[in-house]
Amino acid sequence: MAKKIKFYRTYVDTSVFGGTEDKEFLEPSRKFFEKVHAGDFVVLVSEMVTFELERAPENVKDILRNLAPNMLEEVLIGPEVEALADAYIRAEAVKPTSRQDAIHVAAATIAKADLIVSWNFKHIVNYGRIKKFNGVNQIEGYGLIDIRSPLEVVYDE
Repeated sequence: MAKKIKFYRTYVDTSVFGGTEDKEFLEPSRKFFEKVHAGDFVVLVSEMVTFELERAPENVKDILRNLAPNMLEEVLIGPEVEALADAYIRAEAVKPTSRQDAIHVAAATIAKADLIVSWNFKHIVNYGRIKKFNGVNQIEGYGLIDIRSPLEVVYDE
């Protein structure tokens, strides 16, 4: 019998926090955080997420504030993350104007996250970009990263 993974270390970008107050993304975003509280996911956030959340409404910030320490892992943005983000830009996975998105993916990759969840379909949850991110990861000696929308990870079994 296969051993069941107790939780997934999941890099959560800012769009998922904001999705808890967005009519289009509200239900799956809130359900994702319910699963975090149930112990299915540990949320990885970088300094980029906390920086982006500074401009968010208080109730969106509260989603992060209300995560217990055992549900949360901080990911630092250092030279290794910056270098990988630059490699994504050079490979045209994203344009230089989308550097923050490259940093999100690089931070998750360096932290060896099990996956990234995001509602950013233009720059992150995008088949062509995912292929490019993972191509760069392979060239640079990093593991592959799985990238999904919250809708894809909150299904009921």
